Amino acid sequence: MTTSNTAGHTLSALDEDERYRRFDDLQLAMPSVWESMRLDMPDESVVVVPSISLASTAGSGTVMQAMEERALFLLLLLRQSRLQMIYVTSQPIAESIVEYYLGLLPGVIPSHARRRLTLISVNDATPVPLSAKLLKRPRLLRQIRSLLPNPARSHLIPYNTTGLERDVALSLGIPMYGADPRLADLGSKTGCRQLFEELGVRCPVGAENLHTVDDIVAGVQSMRTRRPTLTQAIVKLNEGVSGAGNASVDLRGLPAPGAPEEAAAITDRILTLQPEAEDLSVEAYLTAFRTHGGIVEERISGITLTSPSVQMRALPDASVELLSTHDQMLGGASGQRYLGCIFPADSRYAAAIAEPAMTIGRHLASLGVLGRFAVDFVVVQDDEGTWTPYAIELNLRKGGTTHPFLTLQFLTDGTYDGERGVFVTPHGSPKYLVATDHLEDDRLKALTGEDLFDIVVTHGLHFDQARRTGVVFHMISCLTEIGRLGMTAVGDTPEEAHHIYQRAEAVLLEEAEAALVETPI
Repeated sequence: MTTSNTAGHTLSALDEDERYRRFDDLQLAMPSVWESMRLDMPDESVVVVPSISLASTAGSGTVMQAMEERALFLLLLLRQSRLQMIYVTSQPIAESIVEYYLGLLPGVIPSHARRRLTLISVNDATPVPLSAKLLKRPRLLRQIRSLLPNPARSHLIPYNTTGLERDVALSLGIPMYGADPRLADLGSKTGCRQLFEELGVRCPVGAENLHTVDDIVAGVQSMRTRRPTLTQAIVKLNEGVSGAGNASVDLRGLPAPGAPEEAAAITDRILTLQPEAEDLSVEAYLTAFRTHGGIVEERISGITLTSPSVQMRALPDASVELLSTHDQMLGGASGQRYLGCIFPADSRYAAAIAEPAMTIGRHLASLGVLGRFAVDFVVVQDDEGTWTPYAIELNLRKGGTTHPFLTLQFLTDGTYDGERGVFVTPHGSPKYLVATDHLEDDRLKALTGEDLFDIVVTHGLHFDQARRTGVVFHMISCLTEIGRLGMTAVGDTPEEAHHIYQRAEAVLLEEAEAALVETPI
């Protein structure tokens, strides 16, 4: 049985109410832990458990490992000269990958940082959440806890927060820097819509808390009554991630709203919806919808359409910081799948999305939300050039834009100016980035991690500490098996960031093609 942090009890002996009571007690320490991190104390530490505990997340063990390694940008925290870090993954991280990240540390001797880093591997490649793997191994949890120099100056950094991460925090006896799992419903698609409407934040016309085809049909009927010109709708699973839980519905050519045959015609459209996940059948999608529930809402259209997001964080003192805005790069069957991001978001609407986002952020902080979260928008430009934002999602966790932005911030010590919509270094130099988690091509399978590092050095792609431009790679461990890689390209202008990104992609594909050429026998 997993041992909790309180004497005389095991975690498995505690019911949910008692677990949350003890969790609440632990979280009371978070303000003092947070404050101590500013004081360069000799016994401060963090435990990173980048567990992907999302209901709709699936994939091979290799992909899960790569997603866990996506958070290796946190190694840049080791620039704090006394901080000790324990980083937990499902499988061992190649030492060359660790050296790569430590080599990025500004003003720090990599070997010194390496001595303050402890890597823990569960040695379990199954595609289940890392937190669940840890909780099945009480001895390993005790080992991690024994490595903490002072639990009073330590905290847990998860990817997202569920009951699993709460139980890891309880087992380690340290608070968790993340949203209370009891608030998770706020981040569901149904919870988002209800929250946006409660706060008066503009969102697409729609219906929430649905489970059946009949529910979706009734929702679409209600939407058409309110907006007879509706031509497209999006059905979304409550726990869908990166657009993979979305499906498109064509509403063109339907009977008039309120007509006797309207419901039957809408039903036919729902039964032929187009899931964004290309390997998911309509039947499988609707089965998942019955299980997890979801929403249906209007698909916004216009002359020009973009999909930006706003990143914020709630601090232990309940204050909220505007961290960044990004434009999202989307792809997939109907352009709803998250592929990457551009930072900062277009200055023409960056401020327009920051204002409603902060309204949401301040409300979340008042409810006790802690840590990083993001609000996704759709922004449409009309015939007169006016940009109108619609809030569409709330992510109460780290997301696809978190690691590129924090990588840039840790490497440059810069900050985002929300009023101007620009990111500047302490010397006033602006910086821009283009990032992806989805540089994917079968040819890349011909390359190893060591090949990648050779290519980076040979072609001058490595991040240049002097100029503070270049490329930082991530998800390196799935390069050979999956043919997938992530990267963040940093430049002094938007054009330079794009150029660096495109050059890196072209060089890697060219080198991968060359690696496939057979040697004469």
